[in-house]
Amino acid sequence: MNGNMIQNNPKPGAIGRDQTLPTTSVLRWAGSKRKLVPLLSTLIPPDFARYVEPFAGSACLFFHIQPHKALLADINFELINAYRQLKKHPTEVSKALKLFPDRSAETYYIVRAQQPNTLSAINRAARFIFLNRLCFNGLYRTNTKGEFNVPYGGDRAGEIPNKKALLAVSNTLINANLACASFEEILAEAKSDDFIYLDPPYSISNRRVFNNYSPDVFGKKNLRLLKHELKRLDSIGAQFLLSYGLSKEGIALAKGFHVRHASVQRQISGFSTHRRKARELLITNY
Repeated sequence: MNGNMIQNNPKPGAIGRDQTLPTTSVLRWAGSKRKLVPLLSTLIPPDFARYVEPFAGSACLFFHIQPHKALLADINFELINAYRQLKKHPTEVSKALKLFPDRSAETYYIVRAQQPNTLSAINRAARFIFLNRLCFNGLYRTNTKGEFNVPYGGDRAGEIPNKKALLAVSNTLINANLACASFEEILAEAKSDDFIYLDPPYSISNRRVFNNYSPDVFGKKNLRLLKHELKRLDSIGAQFLLSYGLSKEGIALAKGFHVRHASVQRQISGFSTHRRKARELLITNY
């Protein structure tokens, strides 16, 4: 497709089950597009059979539009397990969250030191949600052993999600299949009537960007694979929306497709004095 600026916004597409029950993500996530959701939702095509998100993270756009049919995927097993347990057992996850005695740093580090593979699936999900809420800036980082090692972030991240919030998430996830898989595996199964939203970790050479969401850092090889997949998706008629930081890497991904620019305030440093406006590229093939 020719690379033209988007002139008109398509109508929002495929709104899901029960919009009288507003749902937002209960997870924090570095690089989340929460602040861009109002704009992103206007760029969704009017017609598609299935919503696909191969870099799920906090899945803010999914929870906002509540599609009738979806596939959410990520290479982060702890994240996908949390979604699976929230989908099937939200009440049990809520009960497990209430067992944590407090939100103190001492409790945080005790919970962080637990080996997740020794826990039940429900308690493992509760641990993930607890740590995600209280860790520094919603980061997910592991050491070489695959152990979560993000420090305590203080008591400023809001309350631990309550039962009502977890039930709302479960209600929305009913229509979603969940997979722990690489983006290549997920996109290989894409169909012509899918709408795919891609929000990959940024790999930008001229500035420091956190992209270590798993033991395998997203880098140049992944970008080449992603570009190949974008062309393939376009060739089979699948519609996609990709968000990426304004950079030479982002411009390379956008070549041949439609582009819209947006800005969002970022605060990875954790200090309000270090907040800055970041430029984003919103790339589509429609």
